[in-house]
Amino acid sequence: MLSKIDPMVRLLVVAIMLAFVVPVQGEWRSAAQFVSNAAVFLLFFLNGLRLPRHEVMAGLTNHRLLYPLVAWCFGAMALAGWLVWQLGSGWMPPLLALGFLYLGCLPSTVQSATAYSSLAGGNVASSVVAAALLNVIGVFVTAPLFSWLAGGQGGGLHADGLVNVAGILLLPFMLGQIAQGWLGSWVKEHRQLATWFDRASIAIAVYVAFSGAVEQRFWSRVDGPGWLWLAGGTALLLIFAHGGAWLLGGLLKLDRPNRITMLFAGAQKSIAMGAPLASVLFPPAVAGVVLLPILLYHLAQLVLAAPIAGRLTSAA
Repeated sequence: MLSKIDPMVRLLVVAIMLAFVVPVQGEWRSAAQFVSNAAVFLLFFLNGLRLPRHEVMAGLTNHRLLYPLVAWCFGAMALAGWLVWQLGSGWMPPLLALGFLYLGCLPSTVQSATAYSSLAGGNVASSVVAAALLNVIGVFVTAPLFSWLAGGQGGGLHADGLVNVAGILLLPFMLGQIAQGWLGSWVKEHRQLATWFDRASIAIAVYVAFSGAVEQRFWSRVDGPGWLWLAGGTALLLIFAHGGAWLLGGLLKLDRPNRITMLFAGAQKSIAMGAPLASVLFPPAVAGVVLLPILLYHLAQLVLAAPIAGRLTSAA
């Protein structure tokens, strides 16, 4: 039974449980944050190595899918997250409400969106390019977009946070793109090792963030109604994301494979971007609370994706 659970989900659960049982504290916190930042740096360096430039350029030719998908992911979903943040600010802890805005500004997943699109009969080539392109754009857009929409209520987000994004996310990604000719083949030959390093890097970022939140006793900052609002806000965004992406594909008169690609790439959100970016932008105590919506959303989207893909396959 356990083997059927997505490995990333298992690692996230382990990281959160470890943060509760053995949180990093005191003088060790700086060292743990350094390790987390180093892991994130290497994670985005590997991302730069793995994403062929010619695939991005080729994917740009599918204008009818990609342009609306980018607008949906960073426009409609960001505004939906902003709306939940505004509506929930009076009903849930401010940082928890802010987490919904952060969730809305994140790019799509890569692996799961592509896998479920393939399972449902979607356009696999466009799924790969679309998900990868959204993540590339997210490296440049997510932090400034979140900062702009959050205004002065960014929960600790300052100009130095954006500088950290440039140094820990953008710089290694560009270095990876430059080094493709020398190291790209090595990454392809050790694909499984690189995948597990991806997962480990994300788990480290989640562990450090939640350790800070545990030290600050974050559960005392989220009361019973706050947890209910967390579940309700997540459900609302899931319904909007999936229903809206599917309807948008219909309004654009996309063929069925591209419409399925629009659904999964447009509705899913990336913990692979969310956790490392939060660890760079926010202090650990803040990051742990801000990450709660994306963690719940990520788990829920994986639970929903399989039956949705199965339904689409049977209806074909």
